Amino acid sequence: MRVKLAKWGNSLGIRVPKAAADAAGIGPGTELDLAVERGGFRLRMPGKSSRELLEEMIAEARRLEPGSEPATIDWGPDRGSESITDDDPR
Repeated sequence: MRVKLAKWGNSLGIRVPKAAADAAGIGPGTELDLAVERGGFRLRMPGKSSRELLEEMIAEARRLEPGSEPATIDWGPDRGSESITDDDPR
């Protein structure tokens, strides 16, 4: 999709077409990461912070009750590089 830069104060800006914004799930006030790459740039949704990821994992662990683990499947004895012993240097 081709867009044109516009001057906004001392900066440049682009208008994101509504269809593209809707498809990306962004709107006014959405923060994006800007990365300069090979003579151009790329806008990306920012990744979650370590704290946000930790909070999600804790919430999921609390949601799962004891005994909700899936059943263990016995695939048979380990073979080849699947076998790891206590003295394995890996």
